[in-house]
Amino acid sequence: MAQDSARPAPPGAPAAAARVLLPTILPALLVGVVTSLVLLGVSTAAEELQHVLWQDLPNALGIGRYSVLWMYVMLVATGVAVGLVVWKAPGHAGPDPATTGLDAPVLPLAVLPGLLLATAFVLAGGPSLGPENPVIAVNVSLAVRAGLKAFPETRERGWAALAEAGTIGALFGTPVAAALVISEALAGQRIKGQLWDSLFAPLAAAGAGALTVSLISEPSFDLHLPPFGRPGWGDLLASLVVAPAAAALGMCAVYAFPFVHGAFSRLRHPMLMLPAGGAVLGALAALGGHLTLFKGLDEIAVLARDPDGWTAGEFATMTVVKLAALLVAASCGFRGGRIFPAVFVGTALGLCAHALVPGVHPAVGVSAAVLGILLAITRQGWVSLFVAAVLVASPGMLTLLCLASLPAWLLVTGRPHMQLRADGTAVR
Repeated sequence: MAQDSARPAPPGAPAAAARVLLPTILPALLVGVVTSLVLLGVSTAAEELQHVLWQDLPNALGIGRYSVLWMYVMLVATGVAVGLVVWKAPGHAGPDPATTGLDAPVLPLAVLPGLLLATAFVLAGGPSLGPENPVIAVNVSLAVRAGLKAFPETRERGWAALAEAGTIGALFGTPVAAALVISEALAGQRIKGQLWDSLFAPLAAAGAGALTVSLISEPSFDLHLPPFGRPGWGDLLASLVVAPAAAALGMCAVYAFPFVHGAFSRLRHPMLMLPAGGAVLGALAALGGHLTLFKGLDEIAVLARDPDGWTAGEFATMTVVKLAALLVAASCGFRGGRIFPAVFVGTALGLCAHALVPGVHPAVGVSAAVLGILLAITRQGWVSLFVAAVLVASPGMLTLLCLASLPAWLLVTGRPHMQLRADGTAVR
């Protein structure tokens, strides 16, 4: 009986009336537009600061912008800057990022400026994290506060779902990703009416967020890898090998996460933890090169532009270094998300598979590896499939990825997540 009560309503459950759903459209559209503008504002500010720090300043000083010295100095300086924000800003720029995921808590409004500032410093300074987790937290907090003030009879969870959907739609440039995330979140919950009743308003928010970003910045995830046509048996074999291998590699980082986080936590102060993390990231950048810096979205386009431009050893080095950089940045207190750097890890690993075995098509290697690494890092099955599929514009790839996800999922399900509880133990 306990299991039955946790299941979604059966397909035959009565659907919500249109008069119930229609009033949700305008608030959902408004939330979607605002969340996308917050994301664009943070990203634009970070890009401008990155241009100053990594081009204007080293050029003025006559230093190579990606020299080992400059990368090390910038990453340590980023640790100092973020450490100051975490130390002095109200609310310490939010909770420990190792304890948060895409499902963000509602934070006091006083915390949000510090969190946004820390996120902009991270995006501009080079640590291997993306904007998704902190921006979702900011948007959820704003939407909940404003929504409950305007409509006191509504529920907090509804406004949070709109903000999450709008931000995810803006991040990926399509509402499909948000629909998949929310559908997965609804699994196991008892919902009123049919699934699409629960998705109606979030999908409107996600569509508004995606459209706003598309009109302003035209995002694209297609890597323009060599065309992939009709899948064959060799492609199926490659995907069935590469995806579990990537998942296994990702689980190495997951199992190491509590120990690395514990090591930095013993420093006990953000002005020690974050500069120390920056120093480790600087050393890793010296090993992996400048392509292993930043969130990784622009850098995977560079790799995909010339899949045969690096050796298998160079791709392997970038894979390991980027994964280690993601692990360190997420452990020492830098504010940011893990999806985009994980995509870089998967892209480099997939191209490494192609370099080792030329018969592995670059598109197959990259998509399967991204799928496996995201399953391990995020434990979000639908999002992992979606991201892996949109990197390659080929309908035939989806079949391979669905099959490859099965052995990869067997490796990760029931095991610790890359997220910690407040006491430092891993979430399962």
